[in-house]
Amino acid sequence: MEIAKMLEQIINSDDNKRQHYLEPKPHKRVNKNTLKDIDLNLRSYQMFEGTDLLAVEGMSYSTVLALMSEVGLEGIRKFKTAKHFASWLRLAPNNKVSGGKVLSSKVPKRSNRLKIALRNAANAIGNLKDSTPLQDFFHRINFRKGRVSAISATARKLAVIIWDMVVKGVPYINPEGYLFLDQKRKLGLVKRIKKQIDKFGLTKDDLGLKTADF
Repeated sequence: MEIAKMLEQIINSDDNKRQHYLEPKPHKRVNKNTLKDIDLNLRSYQMFEGTDLLAVEGMSYSTVLALMSEVGLEGIRKFKTAKHFASWLRLAPNNKVSGGKVLSSKVPKRSNRLKIALRNAANAIGNLKDSTPLQDFFHRINFRKGRVSAISATARKLAVIIWDMVVKGVPYINPEGYLFLDQKRKLGLVKRIKKQIDKFGLTKDDLGLKTADF
């Protein structure tokens, strides 16, 4: 109920009555428990002053809702750096150093709803079938240190990305974007063909390609 009241205040506030055009995101799954009749995509975009947090892979409506309810725009701005934000979330390692030697670098165990939401988002990134910058990062850590460490490291990276987006206004860009299955297959086929052409040094004449005359 508290979250619903907070969202109602956001919707009715004078600062957020301006309308924004925001492209729909069909790749984001809507949980059955998501609040009905409220466009969280648009509301978060308004609340965070034009920051499209759902552009980040792994970020779901529940993740954005946790961010809105736990800290909000002004809450994030209170942290001087992304490191401070990650440390407050207890996602940064608590390094214990003695004599210039690191004795321990464990992540504190205490949690809040936002930390849990970011860890869930990190786990979702690890389950992605397609290669993305964050998915590749997750699997590199997973290969070296295991899945638990990969979830923590990716959740921390998400916190840093969110802080940069909200405070610094740095947009998140996924180079490959989100594609539907037929588009992904086409892209993969083109990549394989180009690789074979480069490997064997094939030319247009070798392939029997003709250039249309205009």
